[in-house]
Amino acid sequence: MLRIIFLLSLLFALSNASVQDFCVANLKRAETPAGYPCIRPIHVKASDFVFSLGTPGNTTNIISAAVTPGFVAQFPALNGLGISTARLDLAPKGVIPMHTHPGASEVLFVLDGSITAGFISSANSVYVQTLKPGQVMVFPQGLLHFQINAGKTAAAAFVTFSSASPGLQILDFALFANSLSTELVSATTFLEPKVIKTLKGVLGGTG
Repeated sequence: MLRIIFLLSLLFALSNASVQDFCVANLKRAETPAGYPCIRPIHVKASDFVFSLGTPGNTTNIISAAVTPGFVAQFPALNGLGISTARLDLAPKGVIPMHTHPGASEVLFVLDGSITAGFISSANSVYVQTLKPGQVMVFPQGLLHFQINAGKTAAAAFVTFSSASPGLQILDFALFANSLSTELVSATTFLEPKVIKTLKGVLGGTG
């Protein structure tokens, strides 16, 4: 009987335990595996929960595209919530190259223009769709995916991630923007060394 009373008391205590509503990051402190320490609630303001992604990013670069992040480092109120966001801007012919987010699924919402987006499943099935403003597409966690401006005018989109730290690995950069030798890249991709050296030259790789 005493054991039952103890268990019921424990369950009652747990069900009424204090739950922290939010933990706005104190970016002056070191990040831990659990995130950043919290700013004391007394110092938190309503404006801490607002972040702007209204300004287009600079698309004057090799991919004619820009990603403006809204991660904890930029938007401290996301700390501990397990989500993050970003804005994509693609000039005409702009592209977000084939890449993966090891730590999160992604949802893309098209704001302006036309974007062709797609992903490749682990079974090598390809899913591609051209999206118009107001349409949404999801990219499952860890799968290779891409976005391309499919129109003749600038395109923009918002993305959200199911993690505060989704991670990012761009396939082209992983192969051609580092010191992995041309010989090894050729052996593992079946590309001609001449092509690999050209791509390394474009992306800043060596070897």
